[in-house]
Amino acid sequence: MAVKVTTKWLGDMRFESSNPSGHNLFIDAGEEGGGKGEGYRPKALMLSGLAGCSGIDVAALIKKMKLKVDDFKIDIDANLTDEHPKYYDKVIMSFHFYGEDLKEKKLQRAVDLSVEKYCGVMEMFRQFAEVSIETHFHKKEA
Repeated sequence: MAVKVTTKWLGDMRFESSNPSGHNLFIDAGEEGGGKGEGYRPKALMLSGLAGCSGIDVAALIKKMKLKVDDFKIDIDANLTDEHPKYYDKVIMSFHFYGEDLKEKKLQRAVDLSVEKYCGVMEMFRQFAEVSIETHFHKKEA
């Protein structure tokens, strides 16, 4: 399946990028890089893509497994190399689940399925980074 994205220069360091979903986003450098900080930073956007890819998988599995989860979030801490071209060489992805009656084994299975089988962005990251996964369960008292 071919995917097309068009990214148009808007002047200075700012770009507008199309997406097959029909939604556009803005990319810009920070002030230290000659931009105005009026958009996403490209490398950080990759981390958002990783979290979004796996998050969608996990949300679909929560629904399919009929699990009760009040909320969940994904935190990513990544190390950027010092030398050019700078890239992420280490990534820690932390899943946080919140709720009163969390089915920890099933939620862990959902995370495992995403990161080991379904998330294509995860597979791309594994080509250049050491990726670690953590799962945290935060039980709310009734």
